[in-house]
Amino acid sequence: QVQPVESGGGWVQAGGSLRLSCAASGRTFNTYAMGWFRQAPGKEREFVAVVSGSGAVQVYADSVKGRFSISRNSAKNTIYLQMNSLKPEDTAIYYCARASDSSDYYSEASYDYWGQGTQVTVSS
Repeated sequence: QVQPVESGGGWVQAGGSLRLSCAASGRTFNTYAMGWFRQAPGKEREFVAVVSGSGAVQVYADSVKGRFSISRNSAKNTIYLQMNSLKPEDTAIYYCARASDSSDYYSEASYDYWGQGTQVTVSS
């Protein structure tokens, strides 16, 4: 069974950077795309980014494009989310998840295993 575990969240001032990590168990880790979602207080969970199983393809939400970068290290069964130029509106709990369905990476329904989340707080 795959159980993603996120880390790296914290508090940062606007304009700062954080790097989130997501470690996932399972020998088939490298065959699946992995994504990041976030949920701000009072809002629905939203797509942030996804990286293909090979790591060659990345897709981003418009709100983070140019500021965030997703990557993976297959040897460590870990994916990363480098977040630069952070804004107060990036404040949220960030979740990583395994994509079980490649038809719509923007939809939560395409992901089966989810981590517990890590809090990111950006102050103005």
